[in-house]
Amino acid sequence: MIVCVKQIPDPALPGELDASTNTLKRDGKLILDESDSYGVEMALQLVDAAGGGEVSIVSMAPNGEVSGMRTALAMGAAKGVLVSDPTLAGSDALTTAKVLAAATQKLGGADLIIAGTESSDGYTGTVPEQMAEVLGLPSVTFAKSVAVDGGALKVNRQTEEGYDEVTCPMPAVVSVTAGVVEPRYPSFKGIMAAKSKPLDTVTAADLGVTPVGWGGADQSIVDVAQAPAREAGEVVVDEGDAHLKVVAFLEGLKVI
Repeated sequence: MIVCVKQIPDPALPGELDASTNTLKRDGKLILDESDSYGVEMALQLVDAAGGGEVSIVSMAPNGEVSGMRTALAMGAAKGVLVSDPTLAGSDALTTAKVLAAATQKLGGADLIIAGTESSDGYTGTVPEQMAEVLGLPSVTFAKSVAVDGGALKVNRQTEEGYDEVTCPMPAVVSVTAGVVEPRYPSFKGIMAAKSKPLDTVTAADLGVTPVGWGGADQSIVDVAQAPAREAGEVVVDEGDAHLKVVAFLEGLKVI
C-alpha cells in the first residue's frame, strides 16, 4: 500500500499569504492533513486484514519538511518518499499529481494507492484521479468503505442518495472520505520508532518531472480579496399579508 499524505500549515494558527504570489506561506512547521490520516489508517487496516504487507507514504512539501510524515510513520507506516524542491513552488494540481505518481513509482509501485478526497488547504479534489490517469490505473472516488478480495478492490462509493457498490481490478487508486475509519493515535513507542524509519528526499529532477512550478502551471493567482460582509436580512412582520411578501421576495430572486 502507498498513501499520499499532504503536510499543511496548522489550521489552528492564522494563515499568511505570500505577497508576491498570493499563495499560502508554508515556511514553518507543517502537520499531517487530517483528511489523509484516514487514508493512512485505512491502509494499515487493509494490511492487517491481509495478514502481511507494508504501508509506505509519499508527500510533496517545501524546505525538507517531514513533521507530518513522521506522524504517519508513528501511526505505523514503514517508510516514505518526500519530494522537496524550490522549483515546485506554484505547481498546479496536475503537476502535483505527476510528481506524486512518479514518487510512487520510485517506491516500486503498489497494489493500492490511497489518498484523501481533497486536502484541507487546497480543496481541488482532483489529484487522486489525475494520478490514476498518469499511472494508467483504475480510480475509485469518495470511498466510504474499502475491502480487498483476492485481486479485486471492493468499495462502497458515497453518493448523494446513498452509495454505489464498486469493484475494480488492482492495482488501483482510491480516494477515501473522512470517517471511512477512525484514525489511531500514535503511541509513544510509535513516535520513537518513527524517528529511525527511512524517509528519502528527492527533487523533481530526480523523478524526471518537467516542467514544474509556475512555469508548468496553467494558472496564476492574480488577487486575493476579503469576502464581502453579510448584509442584514429583512424582517417580515406578519400582519396578515406576510405570505404575499415572502412570495414577492422569492419572485424577485427568480426562485419562483
